[in-house]
Amino acid sequence: MGRRNKVQKILEQLKVIDMAAEGKCISRYDNKVYFSKFTAPGDIIDLKVTRDKSAYGEGTPIKYHQKSSLRTEPVCEHFEICGGCKWQHIAYTHQLSFKQKQVKETLTRLAKVELPEISPIIGCEKTYAYRNKMDYTFTNYAWLTKEELDSGEIFDRRGLGFHVPGGYDKVLNINKCHLQDDKTNVFRNFVRDYALEKNYTFYNIREQVGLLRNLIIRMTDTGETMLIVQFGENIPDEIEDVMGAIKKQFPDLTALLYIINLKKNETFHDLDIHTYSGKDYIEEEMEGLRFRIGPKSFYQTNSSQAYELYKLTRSLADIQKTDIVYDLYTGTGTIALFVAKFAKKVIGVEYVPEAIEDAKLNAEVNKVENVDFYAGDMKDVLNKEFVDENGQPDVIILDPPRAGMHPSVIDTLLKIEAKRIIYVSCNPATQARDLESLDVRYKVTAVQAVDMFPQTHHVENICKLELRS
Repeated sequence: MGRRNKVQKILEQLKVIDMAAEGKCISRYDNKVYFSKFTAPGDIIDLKVTRDKSAYGEGTPIKYHQKSSLRTEPVCEHFEICGGCKWQHIAYTHQLSFKQKQVKETLTRLAKVELPEISPIIGCEKTYAYRNKMDYTFTNYAWLTKEELDSGEIFDRRGLGFHVPGGYDKVLNINKCHLQDDKTNVFRNFVRDYALEKNYTFYNIREQVGLLRNLIIRMTDTGETMLIVQFGENIPDEIEDVMGAIKKQFPDLTALLYIINLKKNETFHDLDIHTYSGKDYIEEEMEGLRFRIGPKSFYQTNSSQAYELYKLTRSLADIQKTDIVYDLYTGTGTIALFVAKFAKKVIGVEYVPEAIEDAKLNAEVNKVENVDFYAGDMKDVLNKEFVDENGQPDVIILDPPRAGMHPSVIDTLLKIEAKRIIYVSCNPATQARDLESLDVRYKVTAVQAVDMFPQTHHVENICKLELRS
């Protein structure tokens, strides 16, 4: 006997009352919280419940009785399907207010430490076309919208775009993305259309076969562009044809590269990068410093706002000419090099060896001699012997991954007792946890949020900590 389809509950005339974590909104019904996406505080909706737990529920709005005054019209045709810009429907000034509130509430609720007055968030001048890197996936079975499915039309399912939330094998074909300069849409669509014209195979994620696998486009504010094509099969004639066509169509590309990836995942840090034409890197500029960005390099994805972030970090650090500065989780050394001219010496530490090689190269290119870089896991590198060798730091700058710092790193920081710590975080929740652990020796004296990613709920936050007397 087959299972009967469960009838989904619909909650009518539900008022959306607040913004919650991860860009979701909150409503209440019968003393229970319900979360919804793509809504805004002030909306009155009918909510189709898709998940109903004892403590909370989740749902999808199916009817709007009233729309919030916080709303604005989304610019993207792929909004709500792609999932990359979940706040396009909220006016930017209100996005900033929600992010400011998120930082304040997260630090207050989780850190449980004394906080100063929190400074107003620094917004981004460019609310679209701000990303310097985009990563697209080829698919031989592109996601279809409900309208496309209902049309009865037969579609060529080969496409190039973004993963749809909720499935590793669901890829939405993208016509236009608004997060990077519009010329990158021309690059992407040309590669896709040329491959379709030549009837080349697009990647099947489940079966892991297909020629065209991935496309990465990187740009700099200096006007340089890198295009990387990742191939899932090693067919030299077809690879040559695709790369030759791209070069012919876009002869001014700074760096045209390709990768042959026969692995079961798209990561390529352990693979060879082939330079088809141009250089094997592009360069960004910041206050006269040149930063080389290779295909494996990490660089903040919002170049202009990264400059604002680094200026603020440097200002809060209040670095003196006699100071030794540790830049922990230094990446490719961008912050370390950015503050070096104000310090006696800067020590950068990063666990990715390739990033440290980039950092050393950037130091050499810019003729910065008062920096040293070390590769290794922070919890293993940062110890008494390391400090004895490199000197007692006056200032420590931290920019850890989303997971925050390992407890042993925090223990070492407490023992080092630098006069000031500047903690840059892309996750206020783990930052709050670490602040609570550091509170025994450090007092938070400044909090400043910076919006690096307009149209999303993500926010960067900087805290200044000073050693207690």
